[in-house]
Amino acid sequence: MINPNNTAAGFDMLPMHEELVRDRIRTLHREAEEQRIVTGMLRLRRARRDAERASVRLRNALLRLV
Repeated sequence: MINPNNTAAGFDMLPMHEELVRDRIRTLHREAEEQRIVTGMLRLRRARRDAERASVRLRNALLRLV
């Protein structure tokens, strides 16, 4: 039985396969980082919105005291 890794073409394919795997890993890391950034931005937007709502409630409560 011929093992493709024992042929000249098989030796050429191994580094190519390894590079494809490394490229996929880099892509996954980049996508994960992008997702972390998007998630952080969404949290920040939500926090700002919540702070604005709290500010409005506080302002309304203070106006009722006057």
